[in-house]
Amino acid sequence: MDRSERKAAVSAYKERKPVAGVYAIRCAATGEEWVGSAPDLSTIWTRRSFALRQGIEMNQALQSAWNVHGPEGFAFRILEEIDLEQLTYGRERALKERVQHWREALSAAAI
Repeated sequence: MDRSERKAAVSAYKERKPVAGVYAIRCAATGEEWVGSAPDLSTIWTRRSFALRQGIEMNQALQSAWNVHGPEGFAFRILEEIDLEQLTYGRERALKERVQHWREALSAAAI
């Protein structure tokens, strides 16, 4: 990648609009599911899987399941995208409410 391509890639990354929302991580072997929210859904799985591979995930139940079943036993999915730009106030509350809804609907644990 030459200098101009790199500059264009960095510029495009900075100009992108992150999409917030609710996601789930599921362990196929046990059926356990964890639900969380993120201000940028496009990067959350990379961050979570890195923490899990390094053994530094804050959610001990998720880390334990990962250690037992390995990365191939897990699936990541986006449950809901939320346009936070349309909300003038209450952004955090809106995300928390949607996480709670999905936790109840899926009988899932929180991340």
